[in-house]
Amino acid sequence: MSAPELVLSGNIWHEDGFRPGRVTVREGRISGVSYGDSAGPVDFDFGAAYITPGLIDMQLNGGFGLDFTVQPETVDTVAAALPRWGVTAFLPTFITAPIETYHHALGFLRDRQPGQPGALVLGAHVEGPYLNEAYRGAHDPQYIREPSLPELHHLLAYGTLKFLTLAPEEPGSLELIHSATENKVLVATGHSGATYEQGQAAFEAGAVCATHLFNAMPPLHHRKPGLVGAVLDNPNTTANLIVDGIHLHPAIVRLIYRLKGWQRVVLVTDAMAGLGMPPGRYDLAGQAVIVDEKSARLADSDTLAGSILTLNDALKNMVEFTGCPPHEAVSMATLNPARLLGLADRKGRLETGFDADIAVFGDGDNFEPLLTIIGGEVVFQKN
Repeated sequence: MSAPELVLSGNIWHEDGFRPGRVTVREGRISGVSYGDSAGPVDFDFGAAYITPGLIDMQLNGGFGLDFTVQPETVDTVAAALPRWGVTAFLPTFITAPIETYHHALGFLRDRQPGQPGALVLGAHVEGPYLNEAYRGAHDPQYIREPSLPELHHLLAYGTLKFLTLAPEEPGSLELIHSATENKVLVATGHSGATYEQGQAAFEAGAVCATHLFNAMPPLHHRKPGLVGAVLDNPNTTANLIVDGIHLHPAIVRLIYRLKGWQRVVLVTDAMAGLGMPPGRYDLAGQAVIVDEKSARLADSDTLAGSILTLNDALKNMVEFTGCPPHEAVSMATLNPARLLGLADRKGRLETGFDADIAVFGDGDNFEPLLTIIGGEVVFQKN
């Protein structure tokens, strides 16, 4: 459904909290936001429901039985289904694989012509292959390789690489961080056995966040704080978290929230092909994964292999685990990823002139999706 103008009323998200009011959308952008009682007709009156910026997922491996690393051509199929959870934009994630796989995926994203309406593809997150094999998690060790500046330059040439996860202790990683950041590519540390000092060196070189903090890295130790300690101690570094109750104990989520504050936390799903599907056997970059009602694990071990978390459930869990106000949880999946990705001038807020990417969730802390708007067009509405 699209219209020249749409007016929504409800509890409007703001960085400081929710306030009753209305949002007006015209020609793909937010044309007005007003608070308090306003006269005039509305197209959607949501009462006490939350009206928020559209959710942004920075780490999504696939869904609905489809795996991006193996089949990058399925990105649009998954994108069309994501608005049912309030997701309006995402980074398809391509994990450790032969280098040719990245060329194929990045080239596809460069040349693709989006079809049916769906969540916007903001570029690629390449998670690997420059990782520490000892902390590979579910990544196939045969494709892990040492950092290569020439390889990175070839990947940068496609113009679709936006986010790179690497292990900063590997030889040549700091040079890759410098080159990537000079080319406006966001760099995260992850799948790493880095010491505290190596982690801080990566952040000084330009890395700005950690991929699924605490997972695929040594635990925090009182004499060897490691990468976890470096992230928690650095006030300028963001912690990307999978808040599904499996990757992180609720007490650890609370600890991170208290140390980093809402401003330095980004919620991600790291969801894989089992997202939106019944329990069964699925693939992650060619490896068999067993999905049950709550988790995804490699078929031949107990190793977690992504998740089946939805981003709206991550909001719900964040509020439940930490007691944070709902508007702060929303910021962790909207404003904060927009800031990291350099999009905070047009996404991640409900302000005049911003892209009309909007999600509406039922009042209360369950974050039940009611309506999703992308570029001013209604792409999901709960029956």
